Amino acid sequence: MSASSTSAHRAGVVALLGRPNAGKSMLLNRLLGEKLAIVTRKPQTTRSRILGILNTDAAQLLLLDTPGFHTSGKSLNKALNEIVDRVAEDCDAAVLLVDPGPGWDEGHDALVERLERRGARVIIVATKQDLARGRAHGISGALEISAETGAGVDTLIERLVDALPESPPFYGPDEITDRPMRFLAAELIREAVFEELGQELPYSTAVEILAFDETRPEMIRIQANLIVERKSQKGMVVGKGGAMIKLLGQRSRAAIEAMLDTRVHLELWVKVEPKWTKKPNRLKALGYD
Repeated sequence: MSASSTSAHRAGVVALLGRPNAGKSMLLNRLLGEKLAIVTRKPQTTRSRILGILNTDAAQLLLLDTPGFHTSGKSLNKALNEIVDRVAEDCDAAVLLVDPGPGWDEGHDALVERLERRGARVIIVATKQDLARGRAHGISGALEISAETGAGVDTLIERLVDALPESPPFYGPDEITDRPMRFLAAELIREAVFEELGQELPYSTAVEILAFDETRPEMIRIQANLIVERKSQKGMVVGKGGAMIKLLGQRSRAAIEAMLDTRVHLELWVKVEPKWTKKPNRLKALGYD
């Protein structure tokens, strides 16, 4: 007899929390069985709250991927930390991901205390077990998983279902996120920026979708600005003879076409907006709120 026939349905919000590059986005994609959140080798790739909806026979899990929590006084980083704070305040359960390399620190202690004080169930997860080779680094009693191979993920889902309150589902069975396609397209463009450009430049770059025309389903037309802070950065994004922006367009267009399962005409421009990362209203307009 299935779990759904012997107990009430469960549903609730699950926060995926952790330091930058702890593996939150990769875990979200593994749990969903498809790519929703962008993943790069650079830390602090995620800049927004991203909802992924996972349905099982017994429950609906509203998985919220978040930026990595960290200490910084910069306006953009403060905005990202505020996203983490709001998600932590409004979740039924939390998965606290810890990379066994850097290990546990005082910031993890403070977050666990805060979550437990407001009644959220906390599941501590040691990530990257395909790379860890037995390293624990103070992560006592953690569930060991690998989002890369899927090891331990089924056990994590079982624990999360048990942690959620009884509730009917909040979303339909075919829904996977609350984010519009234009947001997901912007994220795929930003992923290309993170992968192709230098170490620091992607952190000064944002993507703004200007047009997302679905009039012809067989050819969706997208126009977007790549926003940078300085004229010198614009030159690097454009590249010699336009080579870099052409590469960014090719890479992101292929990813968007795979997501939408249709052809895409993508036009990219580079726009200089001095100090955009330090302007709260501009950050909000770009979706970092």
